[in-house]
Amino acid sequence: MERDISYIKTILYGTTTTFLALSFMIFPKEAYEASVRGLTMWWDVVFPSLLPFFILSEFLIRFGVVSFIGALFEPIMRPLFRVPGSGSFVWAMGLASGFPAGAKLTVRLRQDRKISAIEGERLVSFTNASNPLFIFGAISVGFFHDASLGIVLAVAHYAGNIIVGLAMRFYGVGKADISETIKPKGFSLKYALQLMHGERLKDHRPFGKLMGDAIHSAIQTLLMIGGFIILFSVLNQILDLIHITVLLSIFTTIILSLIQMPNELSPALIQGMFEITLGSQTVSQTQETTLLQKAIITSFILAFNGFSVQAQVASILSETDIRFKPFFLARCFHGFVAAILTYFIFDWFYIGTTNPASREEVVPAFQQLYVSNFFHTLYEMVLEWGGIFTLVAMLSWIILVANKIHQPKE
Repeated sequence: MERDISYIKTILYGTTTTFLALSFMIFPKEAYEASVRGLTMWWDVVFPSLLPFFILSEFLIRFGVVSFIGALFEPIMRPLFRVPGSGSFVWAMGLASGFPAGAKLTVRLRQDRKISAIEGERLVSFTNASNPLFIFGAISVGFFHDASLGIVLAVAHYAGNIIVGLAMRFYGVGKADISETIKPKGFSLKYALQLMHGERLKDHRPFGKLMGDAIHSAIQTLLMIGGFIILFSVLNQILDLIHITVLLSIFTTIILSLIQMPNELSPALIQGMFEITLGSQTVSQTQETTLLQKAIITSFILAFNGFSVQAQVASILSETDIRFKPFFLARCFHGFVAAILTYFIFDWFYIGTTNPASREEVVPAFQQLYVSNFFHTLYEMVLEWGGIFTLVAMLSWIILVANKIHQPKE
C-alpha cells in the first residue's frame, strides 16, 4: 500500500513539475515579468527589512540575552502558552521583523536545545506574524491609501495571534514539553543573570568570527526566502494565465456566498492565498465592495500568510524535528479568527456611520495617528534606500565568503 502511494506521489510530482516547466516556456515574457516583480520586492523590501533583525538575534542568542529574557518571562509564557520564557524573545522579534523570522528563531532555539519539539510547534504557530511596517506602510497606506485602516488590521492580526497561542497551549498534551536547559522557576533576577553569563561563556568564538557567522547565516536564509518569493510570484502568474485560478474561484465563490461576501473578492482571495502582497493589492482594487468587506478578506490573507511564506517556513523547519502540519493548521485558524475579529472591531477602531450600507463613506478617526505616519515614512525610506542597502550587504557577504575560502587551514 505504501509503495503504491509512493508511486502515485512520484507520478504526481513529475507531472506537475513538467506541466509548470512547459507553462514557463509557453509564457516566457509573463514569467520573466513576474520573476522581476518578486525579485524587486525581495531586493527593495524583504532583504533590508529582515537582515538587521536576523543578525541582531544571533548576537542576542550568543551573548545570553535570550536566556536572560527566558528566565524572567518563564512565569508568564509557560502558564499562558506552555512554552519556555525564551519564547517571549521569539514573539517580540517575530512581531517586529515579520515572517518568517518567528520560524527562523524558533529553529535556532530548538537547535540550541532551549525548547522541545512540541514547544517549538506551539511557539512557531503564533510567533510568525506580519510586521507593523508592512501592515501600515504597504497595505493600509500603499494599497488602500488610508492609514487608519492599519489600526483595524493590526489589532485583528496581533490579537488573533494571541488567541492562536492560547489555543495551541492545548496541543500536545501529555507529551514532553519541558525544555532541557531552562527549567520552570519563579521570577529571579539573579538566576536570570547567572543563565546569561553561563550562556555567554559557552561560546568561545571571537567577536569578529561571531559577526561573520551571523552575517553568513542571515544572508543564506534570506537568499532562500528570495527564491521562494520569486518562484511563487511566477507560479501565481502562470496559474492565472492558464486559467487554473478560474477553477479555484468556483470553490471560493461558494464559500464567500455562504458568509454573504461579494463574489468580486474571489480572485483577490485566491491570489492572497498564494502571495500576501499581490492578494492584498488586488483586494484594495476590487470594485463594488465595501471597505469592511475588503478589510475582512485582507485580514484573512495576512493571517493565512500565503503559500509562499508557508513554503519558506516549511523549508526552515525542515532543519529540525519541528513539524509543519501544526503550523499550517494554526495559519488556517488564525485566518478565520482575524477575519471575525475585523468584523466585530471595525466600528470601534474605524469610527464612522452606523449604517452598514454606507461603510465605504466612513470618516477615518486615526488619520493623524503618529504611529501610522511613522510606519508610512519608514516604509518609504525602505523603498528608497533598501536596494542600496541590499547591494552593499551582498557585496560584503561575497567578500566575506571569498576570504573564508582562501583562508589557510590550520
